[in-house]
Formats: sequence, C-alpha cells, structure tokens
Amino acid sequence: MEPFWEGAKKNMLMVYHCLNCGKNYWPAIDCPACDKPHMEWVESTGKGEVFTYTIMHQVYHPGWESEVPYNIAWVKLDEGPVLVSNITDCQNKDIFIGMKVEVVFNEVTPRVTLPKFKPLK
Repeated sequence: MEPFWEGAKKNMLMVYHCLNCGKNYWPAIDCPACDKPHMEWVESTGKGEVFTYTIMHQVYHPGWESEVPYNIAWVKLDEGPVLVSNITDCQNKDIFIGMKVEVVFNEVTPRVTLPKFKPLK
C-alpha cells in the first residue's frame, strides 16, 4: 500500500491495475480474474460517485468528538474500485447515493495525507 500513501502525499489517487485484463483494485490485491496477474500502481482520475454512505452521530473515538455528526462514504471510482472516505465541502443532508464526486487531499500530518471527496460541480 506504500505507493497509495506516497501518491496521496503528492495529491495523486493511486489504484492497483492489472496489465493483463485492465481491471483496477483497491486495496492492492492480485487480480482474481487472471491466472498470472501482472500488476502496477496507476493514477486514477479521482472521479466517481457515492455508492452508499452513513452519518455518524455517536462518538466512537475521542479524536472525532468535534466532528460529530460526520459522514462516511463508499465512493465507487470511475475506474471501478470502491474507497471508504468522507465527503467534504457540503452539508451531510446534501449527500445522496449517485452524487458525482472528485478527490481532494487533506494533509493531516507531514507524513499522512488522506484522500477525501467533494461534490463535482
């Protein structure tokens, strides 16, 4: 997963790509569709849509206390993989299944940058 996290630090959303059949995966797994997968990390367009989501109203960890209520979204990328992240730059009430989104990057620390998504306008 190192290429994924290194890409995020450079504002690049990386997916694992099979050079034999062209399918993309995340997290990194060998292609289950090929007998002899040949995989590499490639940059995604970062565009997709909300597959499903939930709004968290309960504090499960003190680090999130100031964020409640917050959303957790499953975003299906145009290239196929589904990532779990958050939708930013909109109210929770405005999120809907099928909402078109694009990746944005949130530098949490100098070592960790998280990909999140915002509505595509």
